[in-house]
Amino acid sequence: LRVDWPSASAGSALSDATSALKRALGRSPCATGTATLPEGVICKVHLKSFVEQQGLVGYDPNLDVLLVTEGKLRSLAELQQAVLQGMVRKPAVLPTSCFPHAGGLGNCCSIVHVVNCEDEFQQQQLDLLWRILDPGAHTTLQKYLVCGPVKVTNPSSPIGADQYFQLRKRQMYEASVMKYGELAQDEAWTEVIDTLTAAAIRFEMLSTAHRSQLTLNLEDSSISTKGTKSGAFVMYNCARLATLFDTYQRAVEQGMYPPLPPVSELNFSCLQEEGEWLLLFNYLLPFPEVLQQAAELPTSSKGIRITANTEAVCKFLIQLSMDFSSYYNRVHVLGEPLPHLFDQMFARLRLLGAVREMFHSALATLHLPPLSQI
Repeated sequence: LRVDWPSASAGSALSDATSALKRALGRSPCATGTATLPEGVICKVHLKSFVEQQGLVGYDPNLDVLLVTEGKLRSLAELQQAVLQGMVRKPAVLPTSCFPHAGGLGNCCSIVHVVNCEDEFQQQQLDLLWRILDPGAHTTLQKYLVCGPVKVTNPSSPIGADQYFQLRKRQMYEASVMKYGELAQDEAWTEVIDTLTAAAIRFEMLSTAHRSQLTLNLEDSSISTKGTKSGAFVMYNCARLATLFDTYQRAVEQGMYPPLPPVSELNFSCLQEEGEWLLLFNYLLPFPEVLQQAAELPTSSKGIRITANTEAVCKFLIQLSMDFSSYYNRVHVLGEPLPHLFDQMFARLRLLGAVREMFHSALATLHLPPLSQI
């Protein structure tokens, strides 16, 4: 789905980390071994007593004894390595311990486990095993962003993430052909279709609260370049703004319009359209608060679960696109090149310049690049 997740390094580094964890397991007071352990189990680790001793809050009360296998240690080593990859920009805080993140990790980063509801229990086991085997993980801030299940309506066969992306990409291409005619098979169009597909998928998924079940409709009719609730619609309106300013800049270069004056020289009383004040009061002014509520994870809260209100950003962008589109279809921003019309045009350009920056910032929270044209 084109999400850049942290990943563990493979090969000897992962093997060394796994071996180091196994040695730490042999020294841990929480671990016990008996001759009656099932085949493949290294030892037992008492998680419940550790949670009680450490006073940890929010963990599943059913966590009790964990049977540690080579596979679990390898999974934990992968988690360690992924954390290490996320810290390479701060090499000064990396310790020389055999555990890549031990000592000082709690002072330099927080960890968010993004897990589906079915895997949270197993991930909590890994989290606690990590804390037991690595003293540096004791103070690490670890939180859980738990996602509800993703269901597919009437699936003919199981579908994976890559298949899902390719399906949506084909649908986006076909929808674009219907709107714009036959598309050139060049690199520029391929990039546009890829970006529109990523936008469609992210809005489709992130418009639902992450705790809730998401039901995907894979039929062709479920994706559109012009549906007012789609990511493609948002990207289209973002591109309209880019086209507007490109057109204005070319006109300036041709001598039709003067360059945009500084803000201090503008007469904003020329903005008398209701849609202009709607953009200001409903979007530009409250935008910082929307970002604060939606994009900041409350990692200081008690317990281990956190919430990210991605649906607030999606709803904000879709509503913004609808109101901007209505205004833009009704008002000619670039009017006749007559001096007595310039004050109003300049004021509108400054307002829409702020709207364009807001589009870009909001899309960036969803890791979507703005499109300059469609």
